Amino acid sequence: MSNVPAELEYTDAHEWIRRLPDGTAEVGITDHAQHALGDIVYVELPDVGRTLSAGEACAVVESVKSASDVYAPVSGEVIARNAALETAPEAINQDPYGAGWMLRVRLAPGGGDAKTLSAAAYLDLLSKESD
Repeated sequence: MSNVPAELEYTDAHEWIRRLPDGTAEVGITDHAQHALGDIVYVELPDVGRTLSAGEACAVVESVKSASDVYAPVSGEVIARNAALETAPEAINQDPYGAGWMLRVRLAPGGGDAKTLSAAAYLDLLSKESD
């Protein structure tokens, strides 16, 4: 079973969001997603300053199996990207909720209102996908 930290929010496209105390949000892909992709070999991240809309493709993760888009779970401006992933994309496989974070976003007004799932709802989604 995938690791699904209770304090995070999730999307049905397998992204996670961590709301930070300063009102920004950190985004990455879930443990389930990195397992499905296999060994990640390349990550393309959005530029700092880019404005994202919830649901918009904003990054690409390539593995030995395939390439997959990453979708913004919230609307806002990219304020940081995890540059370490450019030389060590495998950090997503090793620590998807820590060193494998992908970007940080300053939420747009109302941008935090994206359709996210609680950990329990995400686990329910995963169980339905495996049926």
